[in-house]
Amino acid sequence: MERVAVKRFILLLMIVFIGYVSKPLWEEPVQQFVSSYVMNPIQSTVDWAQENPDIDAAIDSLNQQLNSLFATIGDLSPSDSNDTDIETPELTDPTDQVFSIHNIEIGDSRAEVEQETGEPQRTSENEYGVDWEAYHENYQNFIMVAYDEEDIVRGLYTNQDLIASSTGIELGSPKESVDEHLGTPESSIRKGLVNYQINHNGEYDVFQTDNNYVTMFYDKHENDTVTAIQVIEEGLEQNKNAFYTEPSEQLQEGLEYQLFDLTNATRAKHDLPILSWDDQVRETAQDHSLDMAENHYFDHVNLQGQSPFDRMEEDDIRFTTAGENLAYGQFSSIYAHEGLMNSLGHRENILQGNYRNLGVGVAFNDESQPYYTEKFYSDSLAL
Repeated sequence: MERVAVKRFILLLMIVFIGYVSKPLWEEPVQQFVSSYVMNPIQSTVDWAQENPDIDAAIDSLNQQLNSLFATIGDLSPSDSNDTDIETPELTDPTDQVFSIHNIEIGDSRAEVEQETGEPQRTSENEYGVDWEAYHENYQNFIMVAYDEEDIVRGLYTNQDLIASSTGIELGSPKESVDEHLGTPESSIRKGLVNYQINHNGEYDVFQTDNNYVTMFYDKHENDTVTAIQVIEEGLEQNKNAFYTEPSEQLQEGLEYQLFDLTNATRAKHDLPILSWDDQVRETAQDHSLDMAENHYFDHVNLQGQSPFDRMEEDDIRFTTAGENLAYGQFSSIYAHEGLMNSLGHRENILQGNYRNLGVGVAFNDESQPYYTEKFYSDSLAL
């Protein structure tokens, strides 16, 4: 009886406290941020919270906040943090190639891969006309693998601590060490009669080794250290005969799910809650990407003057916090995501602990260039 009385007293205090600190959320935006223009690739970001006009939704939000608080005090509800202890595999130096990922090398078989990783969590088409198979355990030990028709590995990617190399390069290695061991990066890739210039913006370098194209991605906010690696077999790269791939519904869906998975893999690496896929906000994101692609503009505010919030409300999406990332000009979700992580405003959205849902929408313009819209939100104030 005494315990019940104490809980009621704490409940009353929490209602008064949360009602006070949450008041600005119901009256005016808490934060509004729009990043500066970023050159090649073009990117933009917005991260803001808006007044919730629905008092019932606000009360629901308050109840969810109280439940979260009491979960901490009395273990009354489960935590949604990504704190599952999953064992990292013991890495060994590659035997046939300079690099391996999760002890997998280009040329290995699907059977060898899945003996190491288990079954894939998702299969989605990529810009090379084959599938990325995503392997992970709740987005830990995350890798993507591309196979040819004979189930031989022709592509690999990871942004987690699963890189092994005969040169000693690993996740977190400085760019200077990469240059020392791999030499001068490629300045262009020839496809047919066309040389495609590689953008040397300091965010990544492409090297040709072992008949593979190895892209090393660097984190500008972590002293230009290795943050991800992509390895593509030369034949697979040459099969892609243009910089941008011909659009299709399968490619559109593939790029959307790949950007979603990459975002969650990054959040897992930073010990943040995993985001849930949201079909409703995905449609809102798709509509905005299509509008930009068809009408040749790139902005959070559309030609009708609607903000990201206006578009969400028009689609009956209830939220207390929301954010939007835009990207344009990258031929794959990997390059889009790694670029977004190197822009501080986009990075803050990707690593925002309060978000719980994400939808991604992709559309292509008449030059096959993809427009990416990421829409993050939460319908309760995550504590």
